[in-house]
Amino acid sequence: MTHDANCIFCKIIAGQIPSRKAYEDEELLAFHDINPWAPVHVLIIPKAHVATLSDTGPEHAAMLGRMLALAPRLMAELGVTNGYRTVINTGPDGGQEVYHLHMHVMGGPRPWLKG
Repeated sequence: MTHDANCIFCKIIAGQIPSRKAYEDEELLAFHDINPWAPVHVLIIPKAHVATLSDTGPEHAAMLGRMLALAPRLMAELGVTNGYRTVINTGPDGGQEVYHLHMHVMGGPRPWLKG
């Protein structure tokens, strides 16, 4: 599994930076965003370092599918019952701030601060 020693999300995966975990298995980690845009805001990340969605290929299809399939399960477990939003920011024009692939999953009563 690839890692980037300078990546904040790789440091979270390694336990060097604390996080409030919502889910973890051998391939994925989900944790609560430290600057939430919604009442419930988690990030789902692969444990392997992939910088952006543009860096994925056919070999990542299963991992991407698992990330997406995890979203409804987490939202249900976290009490979100009236819908949620999934967002993957990609590259500078897409608003990506951390260059480790991550999916925002946001839900809860509106209005939200952003989005």
